[in-house]
Amino acid sequence: MSSATSTDSAWDRRRWLILGVIALAQLMVVLDLTVMNVALPSAQRALHFTTVDRQWVVTAYTLTFGSLLLLGGRLADLLGRKVTFLAGLAGFAGVSAIGGASVNFTMLITARACQGAFAALLVPSALSLLTTSPAAWIATSTFSTTSKSSSRT
Repeated sequence: MSSATSTDSAWDRRRWLILGVIALAQLMVVLDLTVMNVALPSAQRALHFTTVDRQWVVTAYTLTFGSLLLLGGRLADLLGRKVTFLAGLAGFAGVSAIGGASVNFTMLITARACQGAFAALLVPSALSLLTTSPAAWIATSTFSTTSKSSSRT
């Protein structure tokens, strides 16, 4: 009986860890636009690009992210959710570091476009992992309980 309890406890910790990693990955993707908008004026001064070019920093990310989102979901179906999640997470983090170390405008735009591509790989696999893992059942039940109680008021 003690063995079953320790196994359940280990699984319980693991599913919370899975939920935390997926939530942090989603936060990282969503927060990226906000952080870049805050850092854009100092990046413009450091890399000496024009005000007109500032729009391309945001557009490079959103254009590749939005246009490759369906492909990212299909790749998650074909290659596996865990593989595409880890590849998207590692790629997004790596390209973010490259973008932060950009020495010119072209390097920054290329890094932002690659960030969008890796985000398009990361987001669908993260959401599908969330909806198919037991950790998601906790999040879904918590959300549905809160939304039902708040809709009654």
